[in-house]
Amino acid sequence: ILFDFLDEDESLATVREKEFKRATLVELIDYMLQAPAHVTTDMYGAVVEMVTCNLFRPLPPRLNPEGLAYDPEEDEPILEAAWPHLQIVYELFLHFIDMPGFSTKAAMAYIDVPFVRQMIDLFDTEDPRERDYLKTTLHRVYGKFLPLRPTVRSEAMAVFIAVAHEHHVHNGVAELLEILDSIVNGFAIPIKPVLCVD
Repeated sequence: ILFDFLDEDESLATVREKEFKRATLVELIDYMLQAPAHVTTDMYGAVVEMVTCNLFRPLPPRLNPEGLAYDPEEDEPILEAAWPHLQIVYELFLHFIDMPGFSTKAAMAYIDVPFVRQMIDLFDTEDPRERDYLKTTLHRVYGKFLPLRPTVRSEAMAVFIAVAHEHHVHNGVAELLEILDSIVNGFAIPIKPVLCVD
């Protein structure tokens, strides 16, 4: 169930439904934190579908399309109205991929290149809290899903190229640079030719 968190005239029934959904997501997290929690095959598709439906969304238009007037030292960040809900979804996904019985091989059918691309697209959100969770989530995906590593690196590079050469304003450059910094620090020396960019 998807909700409009910007609706100021919501009914009491909608408030109850939102609370029910929040309680259900928290209950799922509690289940995953149980010591012997078992990961079933059906869970992979269900969790990734839930993450896809709730997190991957069109970002609202920029309040400041030029990006020049926003000063992080002076101005308040623009916060996502649905953040309390989104945070629980991020937490659930992080706990899911950290479960002891989690199989990267089984999850590869669902956590794939389009999933990573959509995740990197979300880095352009104006909410710094979401970008921080995205950084943690993408780093975890990078660490667990070896076949997706080239996609993470190339998609991040595409963002940097758009910013540098097309003068595109992107909110998540700092977070993507932090991810690439930790990736580069993890490279063994000598660096394999496949990791070098010409």
